[in-house]
Amino acid sequence: MYSTVLALHSLFRWFVLISLCYAIYRAYSGYVNKYEFSMLDNKVRHWTATIAHIQLILGILVYIKSPIIQYYFSDFKNLISDWDFTFFGLIHFALMISAVVIITIGSAKAKRKKTDPEKFKTILVTYAIALFIIFIAIPWPFSPLANRPYIRPF
Repeated sequence: MYSTVLALHSLFRWFVLISLCYAIYRAYSGYVNKYEFSMLDNKVRHWTATIAHIQLILGILVYIKSPIIQYYFSDFKNLISDWDFTFFGLIHFALMISAVVIITIGSAKAKRKKTDPEKFKTILVTYAIALFIIFIAIPWPFSPLANRPYIRPF
């Protein structure tokens, strides 16, 4: 089960990144060009947040079942200095939860805004901040913090 959930979590990151980039693009275009906040914009806002929540659930399952995390917390005092363990044990987890919280707040605030420019601006700012945090927290193959493959095989 663990390897399947880990592979799904690795694959699903691409859905999160694509949906965030698309939502940011639509928000930027809508804000700059003074478009009307359409039903499609509202669906993009909603589905981006939903995809982020699904990824968070997969991430929590990985975190709970991970032998790396279990080992890390079994010898926390000695392993806190090991950057790879600390990245996955604390940093990745905290940053990703923060990003999903920001996406959730941005989505909820945008839904309640009265004017279309306010909706677009709220989505643009909050989703861009979340995307920046996510880019930092992803263990890219080229990352000096911790690296993993682009996609884990099933």
